[in-house]
Amino acid sequence: MGVRRAADIDRTFAAMADPHRRRAVELLGERPRPAGELARDLGLSPPAMSRHLKTLRDAQLIFETRPEPHVAYDARVRVYALRPDAMNDLKEWLERAERLWSEQLAAYKAHLERDA
Repeated sequence: MGVRRAADIDRTFAAMADPHRRRAVELLGERPRPAGELARDLGLSPPAMSRHLKTLRDAQLIFETRPEPHVAYDARVRVYALRPDAMNDLKEWLERAERLWSEQLAAYKAHLERDA
């Protein structure tokens, strides 16, 4: 695994370490949402939500857009959505880790059964 990919995975783990950010990702998995709606649903103040959204943006897990022009327009409103491929590196890493653990546990089981 390259250094850049490892750094991306580290950044993803760090961003997802906070329960509010994990819940925000779950909510954004359902559909894009304005920051104010996320703050309300998570019971956070707007400044706290803004800090969490910045962390998720910096980790490249989400992106922000503005509402469609036909919607009541407010230049301050930002709508957040998940990046479709944001967790691909993490998924690949987890699959490799799962294979490694499965192999190690199977070898350990075989060792125990052989000595029994």
